[in-house]
Amino acid sequence: MNSQNAQLPMNHSRTGPAVAVIGAGPMGLAAAYRLAQAGADVTVLERDDRIGGMSAHLDFAGTRIERYYHFVCAPDQTTIDWLREFGLHDRLRWTDTHMGFYFNGRLYDWGGPLALLRFPGLSLVQKVRYAAHVLRAKSISDWKPYDRFSSTEWLQRWIGPAAYEVMWKRLFHYKFYEHQDSLSAAWLGTRIKRVALSRKSLAQERLGYIEGGSETLLDAVAARLQALGGRIELGAAVEQVLVDEGAGRPQVRGVRVNGHERAFDRVVSTIPLPYLVPLVPQLPEDERAKVAAIRNVGVVCVLLKLARPFTRNFWMNINDERIQIPGLIEYSNLNPLDGSTILYAPFYMPQTHPKYGREPQAFIDETLAAMRLMRPDWNPAEVLAATASRYQYAQTVCAPGFHDALPPMKSGLHGLFLADTSHYYPEDRSISESLHVGSALAALAVAA
Repeated sequence: MNSQNAQLPMNHSRTGPAVAVIGAGPMGLAAAYRLAQAGADVTVLERDDRIGGMSAHLDFAGTRIERYYHFVCAPDQTTIDWLREFGLHDRLRWTDTHMGFYFNGRLYDWGGPLALLRFPGLSLVQKVRYAAHVLRAKSISDWKPYDRFSSTEWLQRWIGPAAYEVMWKRLFHYKFYEHQDSLSAAWLGTRIKRVALSRKSLAQERLGYIEGGSETLLDAVAARLQALGGRIELGAAVEQVLVDEGAGRPQVRGVRVNGHERAFDRVVSTIPLPYLVPLVPQLPEDERAKVAAIRNVGVVCVLLKLARPFTRNFWMNINDERIQIPGLIEYSNLNPLDGSTILYAPFYMPQTHPKYGREPQAFIDETLAAMRLMRPDWNPAEVLAATASRYQYAQTVCAPGFHDALPPMKSGLHGLFLADTSHYYPEDRSISESLHVGSALAALAVAA
């Protein structure tokens, strides 16, 4: 999808349809706000005790921080536009960041031409081919042809099988496991391009963050939504989407929430599609089949507060046979927060993986052990606080042909509109895409 906001008619009277929006993450709040602007009578239903979804914050040992890390790239125009719309553009900060690559027992600088030239893991020819591939990805504007083949095939064609083993194979494995070769080239290419276009220069990466975190913007959206007459209900678990089947064709008539039936003309769902399907017994069979065919991986994300920085890097990729984490994100090297050192360690894996169901402390212990391997001089006593968050549907496995495999955002069940992060394809998961897809859902619901 492109990055332009969907344009809706403005109508601040409450004469429009009654719409239930399921989910109060960035996508749900964006959809609800645009619907309220168009005059709909909007109610957001969120089963959690807070708004934000994967962008939700927690109080972590005195630091207000997101459960899962987010950052802003230069191409994230929708985020920038929304910050301007809400008078928050001055809260967007840009930082010159560093990237590292921990390879076979040693940490290397990464992300610039000199770092690439100095890296011993690739031959000179492989380095040239690697750089050429990044430049190629940066120049692509139409990713549709790249939906047809895998990222593994694409990478090996450009940089060669040996360089692929060094640069990409373990990253894919410790995020997707058995699905590691089932990722479309379009999915990978947009991620390479998004970060590449954030570079301040060939030698310097530059990334952004919102001062106060994502909730700075989301709280402003929620407040504006409520000022327009919209409602946000927390602890509101939707148990079923109710359907009237006696009016010639099945049509949404409401939802059952916490045991109570409530009437709505339309329902907009922004929760993960596997959660939605059991709630809609009358969902058309072709849409149900498409959702069932989509694969996702979950994440257990460890969050540490440290006494001092672990490295100078914001992002560190890892390729070391002793470590089963694709990377570490030292978020405070992007966003200085309150002076705290904050580090994330994401453990991505299919929910069927034996490790996925472990207790949070097991993931914390594995992270600390990996950090000791990377820095034998590091003392775990520097950990001031530790926690972990688990999310079942964190990353869609976007296989070749994924564009045509997606269910439509406008369901064949009249009055139902649906999307989740899979509908960002081929774009990266980001606040920017959440806001964009939420606006697109609202436009469909208004036009129905």
